[in-house]
Order: sequence, then structure tokens, then C-alpha cells
Amino acid sequence: MNSDELYVSVDVETSGSIPGEFSLLSIGACLIVEPATSIYLELQPDSPKHDPESLAVSGLNLEKLAREGLAPQEAMQRFDQWLKSSCPTGQKVIFVGLNAPFDWSFVNYYFHKYLGANPFGFTAIDMKAYFMGATGCAWKGTKSSQMTATLKPLSAPNHNALDDARFQAELFSLMLADRGKR
Repeated sequence: MNSDELYVSVDVETSGSIPGEFSLLSIGACLIVEPATSIYLELQPDSPKHDPESLAVSGLNLEKLAREGLAPQEAMQRFDQWLKSSCPTGQKVIFVGLNAPFDWSFVNYYFHKYLGANPFGFTAIDMKAYFMGATGCAWKGTKSSQMTATLKPLSAPNHNALDDARFQAELFSLMLADRGKR
């Protein structure tokens, strides 16, 4: 790994497919090099629009989040503060996600909407694309089940954003350790 970059595994659960119309409901993030250094946030929905299938996958309840979740601005402030406190001076935080375009789009939208800037900038590392490039597999071979069969992580995803961020951190660490061996 590059010493001036800090890889952060991020996973989100949402109420639907696109930011701006659907809500970011939970964020889980951890350092790739130290998954115990982590944050988990549940947010109040900022839109009533939802896809029942998305909610069924995450198991999150919109009414409960409206009562108990953090206001989106507070959640994004906490996430930003966690990134700052977890990132040594001089390092740049790098967003790493499994299907990063989806997760990053919500995180980017919410950072810009509620704080005016995204500390990750405008890029992310997509683990699916990284795996495809590293192994030479076809796109259909980038499913997490395929990655798991190849890399043999100890953990498994379960649609809790923090648990999934830690699973992704383990997978990405295994990918990095496997560099140049294929």
C-alpha cells in the first residue's frame, strides 16, 4: 500500500436505487488495515420514497429510523470527523467499496448536500473492477460469492453496513496480498 493513502472500506444501506430520490439509511466504514477502527451510523430518511425490496434486504425500518436515526447533516458531520480522526496527517482517504459506484454515489451526494464537500473527492476504488483486473475474470465473475470462493475470507456479508464494510476490508486486504501472484 502507498503510505500517503489510507484505504477506507465503506458500505451503505439505502431506501432505493438513486440518491436524491431515495434515502441513505446507514453507513458502515472501517480502515482496511485496521477494521476495528470503524464507524456505524443510522440516518433519518430525508425522503419518504422507498423501494420495499431495498428495505427488505437491509431489514431497516423507516419509521424507527425517523425516530431514532441521526439527522443526515449530523451523520455526515460525524462521518467526516471520524475520517479526520482516523487519518494520519498527510494521508489521503481513499473510498473502497464493493460496487463502489452505488455506495460512493450516495456518500458523495450526502456529503455535498449536507456539508458542501466530499472528503473522499470524486473517485473511489471499486473492488469488482479491481478483482476483474487482478484475476482476468469476466464481469460475471466479480460477484462477492465468486470473490469469496477465490479469496477465502473468514467473514461473510449480511447487509449490516458495518459488518459488510469489514467483510469488504478483509476481501480487499486479500486482493492486495494476492497482487502479482496470478
